[in-house]
Amino acid sequence: MFSLGTILLVILVALIFFGLMHRVLDRMKLTDREALVLIGLMIVGSFLDLTLLRGRITFSLNLGGGIVPLFIAGYLLSKAGSSKEWVRAAVGSVVAAVAVYFVTAVLMRGNVEPAGRFEIIDPLYVAPIVAAVVGYLAGRSRRGAFIAATVGLILNDLFHLFYLITTNTPGRVDLGGGGVFDGIVVAGILAVILAEVVGETRERLQGGPATEKRDPKLLEGLKNPEPELTSSLGITGEAKENENKNN
Repeated sequence: MFSLGTILLVILVALIFFGLMHRVLDRMKLTDREALVLIGLMIVGSFLDLTLLRGRITFSLNLGGGIVPLFIAGYLLSKAGSSKEWVRAAVGSVVAAVAVYFVTAVLMRGNVEPAGRFEIIDPLYVAPIVAAVVGYLAGRSRRGAFIAATVGLILNDLFHLFYLITTNTPGRVDLGGGGVFDGIVVAGILAVILAEVVGETRERLQGGPATEKRDPKLLEGLKNPEPELTSSLGITGEAKENENKNN
């Protein structure tokens, strides 16, 4: 049986290949090829773990499930259209981390296994779903939602590591240890899907993106995506238009 992470990545690759993710990737300042390369790095990196601590407390980093999503989040943060979006993403990451900790460490503590009060949901996906929802609510934009969801789960893992170290409690923390199946990857994808569905619906209802108190450069980018962002076939929008005219 395939995991949710695998299913989401397969669907994502198919959508990118057929050009159906071009608009979303434009908003996230990514090209189709860059997105496919990053997905490939996550898949290959899933088999690579870097152990930083050994002994009573073990801490390891997975390239595909932890480092690559963190790199993507950092890149998206550097492309934030305004300081407000930057702050939203940063604050949203902390809020998502706190929300995930509250749900997993407080609400699920002492409940009957395997999922306690969340028995209708696989417990492995409780944290990603919480991070995705909170990430969208806090980040609002597609970039902000991805950043808040992924970094929120990473911060939650680091909180747990800090707890183990300060209390000298034996334990293990695998940041992104599930690779492409890890909650960090799932949370990021779900957050972007949520932002796209809700954001697109809202924009259609109001006749376009909100313009009040928005950065003029950001609004211009929303109306006219950058021409260098190419499709999976390497043809820019302008080139496609010229090709259609010639035909």
